[in-house]
Amino acid sequence: MTNESKKVLILLGSPRKKGNSAILAQEIAKGAEAAGARVESLYINGMDIKACQACWTCQKKDTKGCAIDDDMQSIFPKLIEADAWVIASPVHWFNVSTQTKLWLDRCFALTAYGKNPFRKKIGIAMSYGDTDPYTSGCINAIRSFQDSFRYVGAKIEGIVYGSALNAGDISQNTELLKEAEKLGEKLAR
Repeated sequence: MTNESKKVLILLGSPRKKGNSAILAQEIAKGAEAAGARVESLYINGMDIKACQACWTCQKKDTKGCAIDDDMQSIFPKLIEADAWVIASPVHWFNVSTQTKLWLDRCFALTAYGKNPFRKKIGIAMSYGDTDPYTSGCINAIRSFQDSFRYVGAKIEGIVYGSALNAGDISQNTELLKEAEKLGEKLAR
């Protein structure tokens, strides 16, 4: 498979379209595109993604998939088609954003949409308002991703994270932006 055929899907989980985690995701996209991958970004805050209802329809034999009729129905095929996912989220109240958590919980239904749907390369981009990844809760968010993706057998290729409170502040961290771009290149291979 050549780099030109690789597809990277970016899920922007912040309510800020131009927030710090989105800036990190843009740098990841830049690296992936430079390496020849096709990149698509979804701003999940602007989508209708309902909470999982624990109905287990998606886990039943001969299921047609998730029973909830919302925008996840259009996201599931994109998740399946992509070679790599990038999840970009700010830290809100010591963990991932609500928008990101809704999306992550609904990925429970992915097994109904294809064989080994989680066999993807995963990139994580996080921003937090505190000066420390521990006291901010960023470590909790990272751990949530690590546990979730380990459980389903997906491989996290890299995690970039940094401190930035106000929208755009992360742009000043040039070393982190370079690291994000390198992660994009890695995801495109």
